Amino acid sequence: MLLLHNCLRFITCVPSGSLGSQPHSPLYRSLASMDNSICTLLLSGKSTAENEIAQSLKQNGSSIKLPDNTRVSLLLESEISEPEKEASFDRQLFFNNLSTNQFGRLLIWSPRLTSTHDVVSHNFSELPIGTVCVADIQSKGRGRSKNVWESPKGCLLFSFSVQMEDGRVVPLLQYVVSLAVTEAIKDICHKKGLPFLDVKIKWPNDLYLNGLKVGGILCTSTYKSKKFNVSAGIGLNVDNEKPTTCLNAVQRELSPAASQLRREEILTAFFNKFESLYDLFLNQGFQSLEELYYRTWLHSGQRVIVQENSGDQMVENVVTIQGLTSSGYLLAIGEDNVMCELHPDGNSFDFFKGLVRRKLE
Repeated sequence: MLLLHNCLRFITCVPSGSLGSQPHSPLYRSLASMDNSICTLLLSGKSTAENEIAQSLKQNGSSIKLPDNTRVSLLLESEISEPEKEASFDRQLFFNNLSTNQFGRLLIWSPRLTSTHDVVSHNFSELPIGTVCVADIQSKGRGRSKNVWESPKGCLLFSFSVQMEDGRVVPLLQYVVSLAVTEAIKDICHKKGLPFLDVKIKWPNDLYLNGLKVGGILCTSTYKSKKFNVSAGIGLNVDNEKPTTCLNAVQRELSPAASQLRREEILTAFFNKFESLYDLFLNQGFQSLEELYYRTWLHSGQRVIVQENSGDQMVENVVTIQGLTSSGYLLAIGEDNVMCELHPDGNSFDFFKGLVRRKLE
């Protein structure tokens, strides 16, 4: 059962099989050059407890599965030599400043995956809640309407697991995730004394910088044993300027001498922010985050045209965005002063077209 608005159209595409310039790490080369029928995953933990979970998963060789009968090979951090630990994703840098109690504490990393979402969603019951899967490259990243996207090097690509009980607020989770990304970037810029990167949220789940898309969110859920198992996937273009822009390109324009943002520190900051925002969300509702969300999104007071069928004719009506409804859709007011709720039409969603208006009683 798919509950959330799955409108992610990912960052960019490259030819299938293209790995770009690979790091010189022996580990990276050995993993990335393996037969495509075998997926190798490296397991790392924040503490002894998570490393024991990783070891248990390793010992149970069939514990992690992927679709299409892809074979999975698991490696532990302890099985890697010191020179090999210089892989492209610095796990130690990620863990050093991670201060969460639950999220991000068990890390699954691979230089190349079909999809981080597949790892999390297909193994939800086998992994602790909050487990994160990170890939340097995705060959079959998931998007809206079953679109498949090739995600090249330079992007932060990850998925993690969340479990919720109240189905009424599950659709709002993607907004909490979006806020955690934008707040994490602000936090890093502040701590490092870097120019402020004003990343904005385009409803429902895209991230924009200077009018160009730099990322997106995809959340899916299934219902099992009276709980909603949510897999949240994020793609953020950190260091790849094609085809539009990336965080570090804008950072260089603002201050050529500024240090560059790293994927690992963004991921750490994301989970630190997400855990605190998520706690507020669960305990006080999304209302506690609305003011921050409206300061961060692009749409307050925006006027859009809604196309509606009236008999044999297509009628265009202008509405003004007011905010979000309690169910997570757009709240708008028409020129007739009637409040309405706007939904994606489920087909060719774009913010300026393909919206369905439903009048509110």
